[in-house]
Amino acid sequence: MDNNTTISKKVLVVEDEKDISIYLSRIFEEGGFHATCAGDGEEALQAVERERPDLITMDLSMPRLSGVRSYQTLKSRPDLATIPVIFVTGITGPGGARDAERFYSTRRQIPPPDGFVSKPIDPDKVLDLARKLTSSNSLARSSTPDLEPSEISNGKYLHD
Repeated sequence: MDNNTTISKKVLVVEDEKDISIYLSRIFEEGGFHATCAGDGEEALQAVERERPDLITMDLSMPRLSGVRSYQTLKSRPDLATIPVIFVTGITGPGGARDAERFYSTRRQIPPPDGFVSKPIDPDKVLDLARKLTSSNSLARSSTPDLEPSEISNGKYLHD
């Protein structure tokens, strides 16, 4: 695997559970990304201003400012709206991330995120998704090369 294509890519991991934050950071660092962390939505917005990441992974349920509210703020700002965001969800049950995707795709207040990843997190899947979303070919994320049909939902990436 060639990590040179992702070595300069910055990922902001937004997660209030320290163990998961460390785990995701290590996955990205070992995959050739530079990872920084924020513990809630308020810290995330400050980090986005400071770091200007190439990708954000966002837990949905966090203290102070939820992932959904911070995502709304990001997408309302033209200078930040193009940063791809992956929702990381602990929603369980038969639908998993698909249930979360359906729910957030129907919200009129916000556009659907660029991807969904279920907890427990599969390192290979989250890295694959991160690489696709940060590749120079994915600037117009309407095309989804090398993905299986089950990984695509409404033009966005989905991993259970």
